[in-house]
Amino acid sequence: MPTYAYACTQCGHRFDAVQSFSDASLTECPECGGLLRKDYRSIGVAFKGSGFYRTDSRSGSSASGAESGGSGSASPSSDSKTSSSAAPAAS
Repeated sequence: MPTYAYACTQCGHRFDAVQSFSDASLTECPECGGLLRKDYRSIGVAFKGSGFYRTDSRSGSSASGAESGGSGSASPSSDSKTSSSAAPAAS
């Protein structure tokens, strides 16, 4: 569940609340009873694994594997198209 940061517009009290996406936003400050607003600021995110950096998509092994797999799958389909195209011409 995501953590939302709230700030009171009257007393300035700041706190975090763990809420579900479907939960309604908090509206009352627990300190003074004033009006709350969501506080949007940068968060710490850690991207782990491959595929998050520009250089990850340019690795030789995965690029050549995708190209050979793509050309290998294209060859049989183009052969079957050629043979099906040749059959009506021969009739």
